[in-house]
Amino acid sequence: MTREEIFERLKETLVSVFEIEESDIVPEARLGDDLDLDSIDAIDLVVKMKEYTPEGKPSIDASLFKSVKTIQDVIDAIASVWA
Repeated sequence: MTREEIFERLKETLVSVFEIEESDIVPEARLGDDLDLDSIDAIDLVVKMKEYTPEGKPSIDASLFKSVKTIQDVIDAIASVWA
């Protein structure tokens, strides 16, 4: 899965599950400050993104999200697992 595909899946999830405006979801958006997501939301996001794990790739570990601050950080973290 490419970074662009990860970004699209991430946007779909943030819009449908967290009711965030799609226009607000840009790579530099900060999860807490810009998108108003808290640590519980981050766990929910990890669980939701696990559903998109490509066959044969490891599942996303929640610990990966301890240091993410922006949408781009999330994309990079997921891409590192699925590379």
